[in-house]
Amino acid sequence: MATLILENLPDELVEQIQQLAQKHDRSINEQVINILTQAVEKPQKPLNFLISPETDPTWEERRKAVPQLQAEIEQRRKQRRKQRQNDIQRLDSTELLREDRDR
Repeated sequence: MATLILENLPDELVEQIQQLAQKHDRSINEQVINILTQAVEKPQKPLNFLISPETDPTWEERRKAVPQLQAEIEQRRKQRRKQRQNDIQRLDSTELLREDRDR
């Protein structure tokens, strides 16, 4: 049999395991083995994501719309970049300085 060493167990957890062991007339070692066995043998239900084909009937439609949405986002980003460049060009500091000097 293998040996398992656990470090940094919270004191409260150790006390709870000791109480369970006393209650069931087992050693601490037997109680830990029992707890681990129950945890491993207990059937695990599959993970259900908040949004998945199983939980959302419109999931497939929305998944298909993703490339179009990404293209739209990229197009808007490009438009914003152009707008920023135009704004920067309008506020060219040399033109502003010339205007001030001409006054």
